[in-house]
Amino acid sequence: MFALTIVAVIVAFSPHQTLSATLNQTLPGCNSTCGGVQVPYPFGIGNSSTHNQQPCFLDPRFNVTCNNNILQIWDSVTVLNISVPTHEMDVSFWVSRYCDGENYNHPWLKTGKFSVSRKENKFLAVGCDSYGYLDSVYDGKTYSTGCLTRCYGNGVSIEDETCSGIGCCQVDIPPRMRDIEVKASIFPNSTEDWRNCSYSFVVKNGFYNFSTTHLRRFPNTTFPLVLDWTVGDKNCSAFKSNRDNYACKENSDCDDKDSDYGYRCICKDGYEGNPYLGCTDILECTSDKHNCISKDNCRETEGSFECFCPEEQFGDGTNDGEGCQSKQSERHDIFTKVAIGVGVGLVVLFMGTSSMYLMYQKRKVLKLKEKFFTQNGGMILKQQLYGREDSSQSTTIFSAEQLKKATNNFDENLIIGKGGFGTVFKGCLSNNKIVAIKKSKIVDQGQVEQFINEVIVLSQINHRNVVKLLGCCLETEVPLLVYEFVNNGTLFDYLHKESHATKVCWKTRLRIATEAAGALSYLHSAASIPIIHRDVKTANILLDETYTAKVSDFGASRFVPLDQTELATIVQGTFGYLDPEYMQTSHLTDKSDVYSFGVVLVELLTGEKPFSFDRDEEKRSLTIHFLCSLKEDRLFEVLQIGILDEDNKQEIMEVAILAAKCLRLRGEERPSMKEVTTELEGITLIKKHPWINIDKNFEETRYLLHDASSSIYEPGDSSTHQYAGYDSIRDHVLVTLDDGR
Repeated sequence: MFALTIVAVIVAFSPHQTLSATLNQTLPGCNSTCGGVQVPYPFGIGNSSTHNQQPCFLDPRFNVTCNNNILQIWDSVTVLNISVPTHEMDVSFWVSRYCDGENYNHPWLKTGKFSVSRKENKFLAVGCDSYGYLDSVYDGKTYSTGCLTRCYGNGVSIEDETCSGIGCCQVDIPPRMRDIEVKASIFPNSTEDWRNCSYSFVVKNGFYNFSTTHLRRFPNTTFPLVLDWTVGDKNCSAFKSNRDNYACKENSDCDDKDSDYGYRCICKDGYEGNPYLGCTDILECTSDKHNCISKDNCRETEGSFECFCPEEQFGDGTNDGEGCQSKQSERHDIFTKVAIGVGVGLVVLFMGTSSMYLMYQKRKVLKLKEKFFTQNGGMILKQQLYGREDSSQSTTIFSAEQLKKATNNFDENLIIGKGGFGTVFKGCLSNNKIVAIKKSKIVDQGQVEQFINEVIVLSQINHRNVVKLLGCCLETEVPLLVYEFVNNGTLFDYLHKESHATKVCWKTRLRIATEAAGALSYLHSAASIPIIHRDVKTANILLDETYTAKVSDFGASRFVPLDQTELATIVQGTFGYLDPEYMQTSHLTDKSDVYSFGVVLVELLTGEKPFSFDRDEEKRSLTIHFLCSLKEDRLFEVLQIGILDEDNKQEIMEVAILAAKCLRLRGEERPSMKEVTTELEGITLIKKHPWINIDKNFEETRYLLHDASSSIYEPGDSSTHQYAGYDSIRDHVLVTLDDGR
């Protein structure tokens, strides 16, 4: 790690800062500036030259130094700006750099009780096939965030000034980030020509614009970073009861909103200045900050002003100055009455023209609905529906009014899910049927026929473990899809929420796994056109009131032509579940769903999330930790507490072996979903064997586990380091490499 060094940066000050400089900002005898940077109290440089060497700062946290006209805090951190009204301090901070493992640094910043501003900063990573971490220590624990970047086509798809995940990515700053450290890194075994260096940094909003040239040569070593600061170590109520150390002076108030440590002082309404030295009354009348009809009708009061009428004028009885008139203006009253009469006539005329306009607008809305219906393929869908011989599987075309009424005009309180492909609302149709209504993203007009074909095909899927598509609405710019409503949450909720996890026993978990596998097998091999789900995860497996599994969310799914076995696509899915072979080659096959289902099986066995920084480093990737435990005959150590008993040991062992097969690195070595389903169905039907032959079973298991898991590791390397890049970055982070999902 490198310690921070001094960097001189020239900043331009706003008119507000220039005005503030004229007010009392420092203690008597204290320096007010350093190198052009204002130093307002409670910050200060050294001791006062006139008040018995009294410190110029409130307490040691706010002690700054001026070295060679460079303002510094904490001995070596360069201060660029300090603002009392916003309680923010801009400092200079290093960029983390990683180049092929030879040239790298992990800059850190000890901020004490100051925190990195969530509102004013962003965390960015720049590079190809790279990622960055932002770590923070709070209450003795380490918290992290970060993002990753990829590049395709030798930079063809990379755009300047766009930080969307291709060449450049950015994330918001989490709350209470203190004592931070930034790390940049690169994915191992990348084949991209662009992979050169990776850069990660925290930067003040508006101070960095991405350019493709930065992938080859990064222009900065430091950027400005904004810190939020407070005073004291307790909240406002604690200091108001004991004012001995209270920092807020005359005409100021205490504010501790959104503050987990200390409080802020702000001037009361009608006052200005430095609240830590005392605020002064604003002269509204002389500074034109009043609403009286003129300066002559304004009178200063303590903390405010009042309007009045001079003797040569008369008022309307309100005495606020607004109704003051010159006596000579009395003759204008007649003109005013005439103007009112004309105004009434104009109002009548306006109401008549308004009714005509409303009729015109209604016709315009109807035409717009017709336009969207045609634009979204409504005519094609009608032809397809009328031409179908089998009418048992009907698809309803809903009107926009029907779905608006069902969702109370798409009330946000009825949102039951959000994803990269749309928002899902709970709705109630006129026949009291509860449905789920998905408001999709805008459909590419070049793919209207494909969209309609997907609606037709999905509406014909009649499988008890697949969420049923009931119909759609094409009268809006954004197409709406209507599904059956599944009312018992997701498998993710029941595995990872404390209120649910203990209710799901092994027998139920095994049945859910078998039902989900059967649904995926149906999509792969029994549907009229094979379908690859492409986003298999526990969050997309819904549960009804009997805990029956329902596979859902086909927003990322792809249809496979009957004469093809794989599709070339942009990598898309959920991090932790993505097939590593698919991530490397961008070739989507039905075996990609098999890998994701293998992760689901591991979740069912362990009750853990696919990736979590709350676990020890060797256990952060659930799949790697699980496979290592299998290989070392430590299966029962990683199982969720409470699911194992003497009757289900062999069932659990066989499911674990099946999961390892699904997680093989090469897709051709994985079983098909049909084979997975057959094996799970066999496990549920098998009779319980006496555990007298447990040694034999363990030997067979050891052989199968070695065969199932050996391809996960790089040749000659028994560690998990080479594989860690596939599943890393963050716990349950949604990764989308084409549209932000």
